[in-house]
Amino acid sequence: MADEIKDNSKVVIVSAEESFLAQSLVTKLKSVSIEAEFSHADIKEIERTSDGAGLFVVFMSEELDNTPETLVYLKDIVEDRNLGLLLIGEQEQYDRVTKAIPEQIVTEWFKRPLDIDKLIKKTASYLDENTGEKRRKTILIVDDDITYMRNVYEWLKGTYHVGMASSGVQAISYLAKTHADLILLDYEMPIANGPQVLSMLKSDSETGQIPVMFLTGHGDRESVLSVVGLKPVDYLLKTIDKETLLQKLNDFFMRQGR
Repeated sequence: MADEIKDNSKVVIVSAEESFLAQSLVTKLKSVSIEAEFSHADIKEIERTSDGAGLFVVFMSEELDNTPETLVYLKDIVEDRNLGLLLIGEQEQYDRVTKAIPEQIVTEWFKRPLDIDKLIKKTASYLDENTGEKRRKTILIVDDDITYMRNVYEWLKGTYHVGMASSGVQAISYLAKTHADLILLDYEMPIANGPQVLSMLKSDSETGQIPVMFLTGHGDRESVLSVVGLKPVDYLLKTIDKETLLQKLNDFFMRQGR
């Protein structure tokens, strides 16, 4: 399970019905050594087939339009796990779907009639750039300050895959499904604070090895020493600017050989 999530090399083909074209796409992807699986446009089936997924290919249709909860689920899973999303369909279908799924998370849109060879090339290119050694690193931000968290998200999204969680519980739920290369963890949060969340992460074999950098609003000696004592890989003041943060993250991954 953990290896599959870490690899994220599977393609899930989503369609309201198991059409000849959808099945042909699965077959052709497999013929070029790309793992592919079909899923009906059903939340439970999408959830079942999503383990190890790196890319969703969705056939837009009237049936899909009539199940807005499926579109919302697809939006959430693509955003939360930083996955690719290819859409197939007409302009009217695209306009309707992108009312539920923001255009900025759509990797590419293919109009009908479908150029299946072009789609396969795009799929292979996306997986090559986003899986294995070449994949962009995934950083999970955990902070109850939604405004600050979204600000950091905007800073990082052009360089990294970025997940967000506003509590320790959300962070653990995210990590159960998605591999992270680094966690930026707020030191002060209600209910379960940063140290408590770090303790929970360290106690689990699946998350215990993920590097953690604390985000703290305090730079005094006592606060700094209390953070360092928990043995994070680093601590960052929340007053840090975008350029310095990006440089620190780049330096960290360079040191790790990641």
